[in-house]
Amino acid sequence: MNFYETVVNVLKRDERFVADDGTFLRNAVYEAAMQMDAPLIRLLLANEDTSKKFFADVDGVKVFDKLGFAWVINNRQFLPDSYTRFKNKIGLVDESGEMITSSGKVELVFPYKDCILEGGQTKEDQKRQEIFYNEALAPDEIDRLLYPKVLVNARRVHSGGADEHITEFKDDDNLIIKGNNLLALASLLKRYEGRVKCIYIDVPYNTGNDSFGYNDRFNHSSWLVFMKNRIKLAHRLLRNDGSIFIQCDDFEDAYLKVLMDELFGRENFRNKITWKRRGGSANPQNRLNNVTDYILWYQKSQNIGYAPVFTLNDEKTQQYIKERFVYTDEDGRKYMKSPLQSPNPRPNLMYKYKGYKVPAKGWSISKEVMEQWDAEGRLCFPDDKSKNINRKIYLDEYKGQPISSLWTDIFVINPMSKEAIDFTGQKPEALIKRIFDMCTHENEIVLDFFVGTGTTAATALKMGRRFIGVEQMDYVENITVDRLKSVIAGDNSGISSDVNWQGGGSFVYCELAKLNQSVVEKIEVAHDDDALLAVWQEMKETGFISYQVKPADIDAAAEDFLTLSMKDKKRFLMELLDKNLLYVNYCDMDDAEYKISETDKAFTRSFYREA
Repeated sequence: MNFYETVVNVLKRDERFVADDGTFLRNAVYEAAMQMDAPLIRLLLANEDTSKKFFADVDGVKVFDKLGFAWVINNRQFLPDSYTRFKNKIGLVDESGEMITSSGKVELVFPYKDCILEGGQTKEDQKRQEIFYNEALAPDEIDRLLYPKVLVNARRVHSGGADEHITEFKDDDNLIIKGNNLLALASLLKRYEGRVKCIYIDVPYNTGNDSFGYNDRFNHSSWLVFMKNRIKLAHRLLRNDGSIFIQCDDFEDAYLKVLMDELFGRENFRNKITWKRRGGSANPQNRLNNVTDYILWYQKSQNIGYAPVFTLNDEKTQQYIKERFVYTDEDGRKYMKSPLQSPNPRPNLMYKYKGYKVPAKGWSISKEVMEQWDAEGRLCFPDDKSKNINRKIYLDEYKGQPISSLWTDIFVINPMSKEAIDFTGQKPEALIKRIFDMCTHENEIVLDFFVGTGTTAATALKMGRRFIGVEQMDYVENITVDRLKSVIAGDNSGISSDVNWQGGGSFVYCELAKLNQSVVEKIEVAHDDDALLAVWQEMKETGFISYQVKPADIDAAAEDFLTLSMKDKKRFLMELLDKNLLYVNYCDMDDAEYKISETDKAFTRSFYREA
């Protein structure tokens, strides 16, 4: 007997909770719990399982967790029949008896840090009203919102085309998932926890600019919760030697830094990278023209070090090469002499070292630095002590200059430009390549859960990294997937020439199985009352409505509904949906009601290593 059956059997001992026809009265149980009904509490305490689940021992006193109990009895898994999916509206009221949830006088304040925000990324002009899930009401271990989801429509794309309706996911497969990225991240944990080497994300900037098609107008505190929920899961996916890079602009970067300090630890902050991404074409009216983005770099563990990264491609290094590599040896190799002589004599630079003569203008480094470089083997001493300490540095062995945190040498992107044919983007592959060069090696896993048009995935494929990308927007099916097909075919855009890309590779594309999310999309595209009423009828038939709703009340107020604006009608229907049922949970996959095909079931089991 499972836990839910145990609860039902315990509660049925009270005749108040059972109708004459044997139907279990969940509403009556809920109302008794909210009133701290003594007979109900005695029933639950008398059973070992329910006592352990719903009561905490505080100094010998049993304290009833009525919120946890309410969540369990309102969960669809508890009683799946349609009759008991609905209940009268229940909630907190003010002194006049009005529901405070409908009062404009009550609002949640920053930072909702005990909440989960599902946060869909629908079109700005079609966005839905988001809701928060309080962790005390729905803790992670029982919150079905974050259960692993069913994966459907899987296909493997390769140079020969695509294998449709695949039933197996291989450990070395690259992956693109279409669906809400919070739920996708939670689903990825089952297979990838602690395995990802690098995460790069270009997040919604919360500026009110809808150029990406994202729901990019979260209010400030909601945006922070949206980010916090996802970054907590991302932290679990990273290896101990892994890094995360988060790109943003100056609207939220200061707050994001504080949030990241909390989630990753301030000691694990590496750099704030400033990338000059465009010229001065924005023409802002009330502020200076911002031409930079910022990339925050954190590592999971402070005990993992990274070697300095060098570049040969920036203008400063090229000028250095032109000025210094002016000598040629007998083999025709260009070299420069080590710059150990100072252009301006200073007393602390005029010293003898190991018997070698002092340059006319002195050394370029102090004696202490000279000793350090010598100990590190960075100097080459000539046989004749009458000569200066010097060494040849060959151009073909020269690594370049260590890069700084100011990146002005990478191709500038603006919203109207195209890095590659047919693929408009906001960042070049060269930017992602530098990040991967800094902290990854071939065959290591990289993740971008705002993958957009696929720049991160394309760069990873060309550099021999394994990738995971997540995107909710519909364009992933054509723009993103088509771009990766082009990369597999050997496209010559982006970094292709730098890495001698010849094509190849493959990836698996799949989708989170939609449930109420499909209803959300129907509401968004509806243009008249008939379409919305049809959606309402479908919602009643499927029954996936919020437990706070009684359908009979809605039908009785149909005339009032018709007087609302189209925008308010859509918002109203969105609020009626059970947001915990946007996608099909893996644990419900075999429920015939969800109509998951045997092929999709096989693929999902393979992905979660339960085939």
